[in-house]
Amino acid sequence: MNKRKSLIVALLCAASSSVMAQSVEDGVKDLYYGKYLSAKQNLEKVIAAKPTDDKAYYYLGIAQLGLEDVAGATATFQKGLQAVPTSNLLQVGMGRIDLINGNAAAAKQKFEAASTATQGRDGDVARAIADANTEVKGGDRGYALAVMEKLLNNEGRKKKEVYTATAADYIELGDAYRYLGGENGGKAITSYEKALDLDPNNAEAVMKQGLVNYNARLKAEAVADYAKATNMDPKYGPAYYELFNFYITPRKDQLSWDNAAQYLQKYMEVADPADKTKNEYLSAYISFFKKDYDNAISKGQAAMPGANEYYTNKLSLLVGDAYLQKGDSLNAQKTMDEYVSKVGESKLDSNDYKLLSNIYMRLKSSDEATQAQYSDKAVDYLQKYANSITSKDAETYSQIAEALKNAKKYAAAGEWYQKAIDMMIANKEQPGALDYYNVGLYKYYGALASKPADQALLTQADEAFGKVIELKPDLGSGYYWRGMANYAKDQQAQEGLAKPYFDKYIEISGGDPAKNRSTLINAYTYELLYHYFKEDKENVKVYAEKLLSVDPNSQTVKEITENMAAREKAAKPAAKPAQNKK
Repeated sequence: MNKRKSLIVALLCAASSSVMAQSVEDGVKDLYYGKYLSAKQNLEKVIAAKPTDDKAYYYLGIAQLGLEDVAGATATFQKGLQAVPTSNLLQVGMGRIDLINGNAAAAKQKFEAASTATQGRDGDVARAIADANTEVKGGDRGYALAVMEKLLNNEGRKKKEVYTATAADYIELGDAYRYLGGENGGKAITSYEKALDLDPNNAEAVMKQGLVNYNARLKAEAVADYAKATNMDPKYGPAYYELFNFYITPRKDQLSWDNAAQYLQKYMEVADPADKTKNEYLSAYISFFKKDYDNAISKGQAAMPGANEYYTNKLSLLVGDAYLQKGDSLNAQKTMDEYVSKVGESKLDSNDYKLLSNIYMRLKSSDEATQAQYSDKAVDYLQKYANSITSKDAETYSQIAEALKNAKKYAAAGEWYQKAIDMMIANKEQPGALDYYNVGLYKYYGALASKPADQALLTQADEAFGKVIELKPDLGSGYYWRGMANYAKDQQAQEGLAKPYFDKYIEISGGDPAKNRSTLINAYTYELLYHYFKEDKENVKVYAEKLLSVDPNSQTVKEITENMAAREKAAKPAAKPAQNKK
């Protein structure tokens, strides 16, 4: 080969290498923006041109995981290892698949092997290990932190071994701290700030500061961070999606369907143009949040034939929910029953259970047996939802309690109200009197639903109402309901268990009989029975009069009056017969 040809070949190879590097970089950039299908298509071209580029295989697998294609990602990592058997990065990719499949031990073995082989100083490998352990359920968050700290710790290293940190490294370090939670939130924020020092326009770092603030219940700060990320980089779709997720969360200080539709629209404007099915799904979702349910249903049904399994399932949920929201419970039931039959019970997740529970709670039938079946299914799905949720917060638990209450499963409702209180205390929040009142009331109702009344539940109700009194000692309702819980234990009022509480309730509320008539009837009835069995005639008379003042036709007063009259008559000595005088 002459020098001219050699030079041309060298230039072509150099140009080809530059294009390939840029193409991998473009694929990673697509991943940053959440454009998984574009990343996939781009990286497949890289591999076709250069089948030994292990980074291209790795990031292609990550793109496929972003598209919910675990089988495809597995095949990509395996194919990459066949082409580059020594790739530590692809070994980590296979470890990630092990974690997804629930085999944490096999995953850890692959991570450790890759880390040892690179002496913990390869940024791509360390970030891949940390990312797998933070993002995948079952990952070791402490291990993720240790891997990143080892990468960034240059203490004792020779000059040529010193690692130069990137913004991506500090973001991964921040993620490790964030997933560990608790007191690590501040360290996560600091790590994201270090990433911004290296890359001041990194919208991901700002958005993730918002995630830390949201976890700390600093919701206004979180929204401000998400908005700042979109202003910093108007093309950064993940921040718009976080704003959308914020406003679809069913909490009183978050839920706003108008805002949700607005941010979902903004997200669609910068979303992956290559991902047609996803965009069709999001278009239907926007109609849903604008309460145009008919349009959401028609768009969702039209998109299903061309959708993969992942989006077919999401579209089924959307269509079922749209039917439910427009008041067509029967078509909602039909849609979701077909969905359950297709995917199988074992594939359902918390969102599925919640929607199914809502549908069956709305269904009504004039046939008692059918209605009972609807109610049983509603509660069954609700219990499965409660057991499957990953969100551990008081508000979610209270929502479950409300749903159980509406289904007349009072004891279970009381238990979930108690769980909400326990979660508040764990989060160093102070439960209010109303929180304890809900626990007491529904455990009380749950106790009375058993025949005979459940004594353990009555004791728990009594304790909860005791907390109401402790927090609101001037409020009559705590004393009244504590009295009722003890009344249920002492129905003949012979032990006087409820007396001290009814005494206090009458003291607080007896001055307004018109307002408190029904509750005073119960309190006066108990007091009357108590004094009757104590044979305290004076107080029997007092409470009989009080009871008649709020319940003029009281059957209890009538029976006690008759019984006392009969008792007095029986107690009188018989009259001596008159003697005839002679």
